[in-house]
Amino acid sequence: MWSTYLDVVLLSHPVVAFLTVKHPNMHAKPSNLQYFIVSFVSLLLLRYAASTYFGTPEQISLAVCTTVDQPNPIASIYPNNATGTLNGTVAVIPISLKLARQLIPPQYGILEHAYRALLPTFPEGMYPAIVQALHDHEVQAFGYKIDDFTRTGIEFPFVDLLNDNHTSFKWAPSLLMAAGHEIALKGAGDYGTNTFPATFEPGCDAYRAVPKAKKPGTTSFSARSINSAESLTTLFSSTQEEMFPLSFFKNFTNQPTFADGKTCDNMIRLFNTSLTTAPNRIERVMGTVRANIHPFAGEQEWKGVYGLRMATAFIENNYLNCEDFRGYGDP
Repeated sequence: MWSTYLDVVLLSHPVVAFLTVKHPNMHAKPSNLQYFIVSFVSLLLLRYAASTYFGTPEQISLAVCTTVDQPNPIASIYPNNATGTLNGTVAVIPISLKLARQLIPPQYGILEHAYRALLPTFPEGMYPAIVQALHDHEVQAFGYKIDDFTRTGIEFPFVDLLNDNHTSFKWAPSLLMAAGHEIALKGAGDYGTNTFPATFEPGCDAYRAVPKAKKPGTTSFSARSINSAESLTTLFSSTQEEMFPLSFFKNFTNQPTFADGKTCDNMIRLFNTSLTTAPNRIERVMGTVRANIHPFAGEQEWKGVYGLRMATAFIENNYLNCEDFRGYGDP
């Protein structure tokens, strides 16, 4: 806006100078021409400054926003598939099974026997909701790459979408997603997901180290909707305690995902690439999650939440017929 105003002034400046100097009453004032020359140069310099500091904020922010994510290690292996790197924290939020049945649409059952087969000691009457705070990096297919983006939400695995009492699906009703990333927002919205354009801290990564934290490996993450009250924040620290085995994370992160049930997303997360092997590693974490997001009513807080901080490569197949996944994941 400032640049536009200055452009108008600069364009009109020579005309005003010419008319003023030619005016009979101004002939006795030779300093006027010098004044207009000096003022024109000053305006020109101001216009240059405006174009630098006011005219291109997007370019400036992108230039200083640099991610620490590892490169996509499988793009050349699967050039005709959507692939990328997912970096972030995935954690299990134990909620009551009664609450889970209230939140998950009533037409879908919950496969309690499926998650208990993986977690025999999981508390009775409880259900493992999932929080994911992720940064999608170097997402590409057919040689076309989209900009990175961040997303977060609470998901509900082990849902009986097909009513076969066997095949586990993950219901993902809502996502806070990077504002302005229309490809990502539309992609999620097409599944029927409630998408909330949001701002994130940090802006280019899935978490940030907390300076002078009392616990080792403490990182923070926050997301806030720009149009509504939805928000999600996490604070996790490293831990040696393995509350849930890696096999459990591999299972639910690879379940077909849906929102309205019309189509399903098949994201295959790989745990055997360079992203999860030495010198890179998967870290066990424990911490606190605070969220105000559908389908929960109001802000919720969960403490003592256990999860993993990691980066994985992924292959994604979009908008598939959910029925085609009947028996998916069977040996």
